[in-house]
Amino acid sequence: MAVHSKHPASAPPAPPVRETTGHLLLRGWCIFVLFMALSGTAWIHAFGELTAAIITIAGGVLSVALWFMIRPPVQVRRLPWFALGYVLWATLSILWSAWPQATALTLLLLWITTVQAFFVGSVLTWRELVRTLASALKWVMALSLVFEVWVAVFVRVPLLPGFVPRVEKVDPILYWSRANLFDGGRIQGIMGNANLLGPVALLAIIVFSIRYAARAPRRMLLLAWIVLSAYLFYRAASATAYIAAAGVAIVLVTVLLMRRTRAPGERRPYYIGYAVVGLGGALAFWLLRDPVFTALGRSDDLTGRESIWAAVLERASERPIVGWGFATPWVPWDPAFDGWIIDHGETVMQAHNMWVDVYLQLGLIGLVLMGLTFLAAIWRSWFFAVDRPRWDLRDDRPYSALTLLPTLTFTILLVQGLAESAPLLAWGWMLLLMFGFKIKQSPHVGEGPAEQSAAIERGEPTKQVP
Repeated sequence: MAVHSKHPASAPPAPPVRETTGHLLLRGWCIFVLFMALSGTAWIHAFGELTAAIITIAGGVLSVALWFMIRPPVQVRRLPWFALGYVLWATLSILWSAWPQATALTLLLLWITTVQAFFVGSVLTWRELVRTLASALKWVMALSLVFEVWVAVFVRVPLLPGFVPRVEKVDPILYWSRANLFDGGRIQGIMGNANLLGPVALLAIIVFSIRYAARAPRRMLLLAWIVLSAYLFYRAASATAYIAAAGVAIVLVTVLLMRRTRAPGERRPYYIGYAVVGLGGALAFWLLRDPVFTALGRSDDLTGRESIWAAVLERASERPIVGWGFATPWVPWDPAFDGWIIDHGETVMQAHNMWVDVYLQLGLIGLVLMGLTFLAAIWRSWFFAVDRPRWDLRDDRPYSALTLLPTLTFTILLVQGLAESAPLLAWGWMLLLMFGFKIKQSPHVGEGPAEQSAAIERGEPTKQVP
């Protein structure tokens, strides 16, 4: 006869595990760190160079302190060593730099960005990382729209840095906002540059779409964020961002086709087709660049970039092996850069090509290190996206939409690097290192020591890691 027991074997009901206040504060800090990187020059335009520098340095010090307090598990042998080699070579360049003060100043920015990338990548799981990046991008997109609405409605004239309305006509390149929201012109967002807003808006579309595909909460709101980001992307009217979007579409389609294959041999036709489309498209774009840029409203020399490249390459050829010394970005008040290359009456602060810039600063050695950094990151991110997660005999685990993010982000950086030096600093360098670091430390979403140390984000108790 069955007897009802008053002592069941199962555990009594309990509320779900929730994040601690400390963990919520940690993720909030990571959102701020990513927002600082993504918003870029907004801090300088709003508060000035000194205040922006103090905030950046203080943020780096705080992240280092938190890192030592939290002590997240980090496998030293699985660090992105090519990227660290580039940082080391850039640091050594102060010994022969032709502009030592500029090198010392910009090295501090490089170190802080590198540390922040490793810090965020080490204390957050993959799911948290994408969620945190989405939150930071929401702030950038929302503030960019609010800023442009405020300028167009209340200021009604172009705005200079420091919240100074234009009192006399100056070159539009100096404007923080051109008050173009309602007249159909290009808008610049809080960054004060349409060519910086465009790629960030494209990144936001990707991140929000991945969150939507991963069935994150409040999906209808995610659709609204996608629409807002698409609107800002369109209004930024950045030719580089448009080309990057085409590259992202090609990579995304290829990855999804790769995921449909069952055996390694089935991928060969897709790789051949991908190579043909990629190389053929690049060649056709270069040969037809005149009508393409005319259609996009740009000059056929990439708005003066070819003349900048020629001047930079001429100087770089004088020190081809070790370069002239690290300086990213160029410091305009340094005698070596002040008045060297002038565009719209202002000293140019970059070579407008990532590879040309590295060649000037760190020579062929730096160029090789940067090439290896991108090659390693792209290689790992590609197989992170196309391979089914597997660490044992089971080979039927479902793909995760989150694994698409690194390879699509690197596509943006590669395309952007052809016309801008932005991937060498701020959010470009930070995401390159953060994703490269995270893939090596946690090659599977939700599994492994680095993921289990913050498993509470998944609503599970933290597992003990041997």
